[in-house]
Amino acid sequence: MKIIVAGGDGFCGWPTALYLSRRGHDVAIIDNLSRRKWDDELRSNSLTPIASLEDRVKRWEELTGNKIRTYIGDLTHYDFLREVMRQVKPDAFVHFAEQRSAPYSMMDREHAVFTQVNNVVGTLNVGYAIREIVPDCHLIKLGTMGEYGTPNIDIEEGYIEIEHNGRKDVLPYPKQPGSFYHLSKVHDSHNLMFMCKIWGLRVTDLNQGVVYGLHTEETMLDPILNNRLDYDGVFGTALNRFLIQAAIGHDLTVYGSGGQTRGFLNITDTVRCIEITAENPADQGEFRVFNQFTEEFSVLDLAKRVQQAVAREGVQANIAHVDNPRVEKESHYYNAKNTKLQELGLTPNLLTEDVLLGIFRTVVQHKDRVILDNVMPQIKWR
Repeated sequence: MKIIVAGGDGFCGWPTALYLSRRGHDVAIIDNLSRRKWDDELRSNSLTPIASLEDRVKRWEELTGNKIRTYIGDLTHYDFLREVMRQVKPDAFVHFAEQRSAPYSMMDREHAVFTQVNNVVGTLNVGYAIREIVPDCHLIKLGTMGEYGTPNIDIEEGYIEIEHNGRKDVLPYPKQPGSFYHLSKVHDSHNLMFMCKIWGLRVTDLNQGVVYGLHTEETMLDPILNNRLDYDGVFGTALNRFLIQAAIGHDLTVYGSGGQTRGFLNITDTVRCIEITAENPADQGEFRVFNQFTEEFSVLDLAKRVQQAVAREGVQANIAHVDNPRVEKESHYYNAKNTKLQELGLTPNLLTEDVLLGIFRTVVQHKDRVILDNVMPQIKWR
């Protein structure tokens, strides 16, 4: 299968590209390298040293004989995207190429506008390019569980049956996004659903939970293939941040009460979910939604799990509750459905102490790279 991985230089995209390549697919990466530029903007870095994309794909070919083509450019530039689609003619298009940080989108007006334009226009262009060049291509779009918010009812997979005034219908599940980033994902979903209806595109929207972890089998083959690991208050997600804070002797900073509950999954499950989705494409005209996570935890639960795990390494980690910079419910009902991917063959890798310690030991090796000023959150929603 010919597969484009857009955003293939990023935290999820890079291991996905390697995983698909190793399994015999013809993989091409589109990336504008913006994630590296945002590190420069924020005066931050990946905890793990990461090679250039050019060196990464060169080393991959040396190790495996598999060539991954790279196209450096921006999805918001339609002529560029159309030419890539014309050259590759993909069977599937995996779309990771969006600004993915809620805090980044909440920095100020400029960053909110950039996030919305980059994400929404880029995805619109992908839909148009598929329609124009490869109308049978399956678009696998990375959404987010954050589209749903925290409703006081069960979260279904994309759709919900409603009875109102004696009539029933199956409708898109109501969205309650919590940032300008999450709003951009909602706009994507609406646009893609519309494209499926009017043009007959085939789209799977993967509403992904919070991804943790670092290594996959492929990234561990050579240091040049290292995946990035974010720890700052802008791009660092909760579990990875807690592990890094523990490694440097910093308090595990829980926002507010820590009752915020979300879906989580290991990076090894992210890449497997992409493979499963590619091998089981949506039908023509179908806008399909999978909730892509394996377990649910509160933020405080995660902090306690990290505290307990690192104690096995002789590390005492203290939990500190700090003012929540976000505007969100800290105590709420949360029960989301996630059966569709498992029905198609996903076997979850669950969050065990051994998994936590595997990440932690890598973190300890690179803890001298931590920029201490970036550990605490600086961006506030209000």
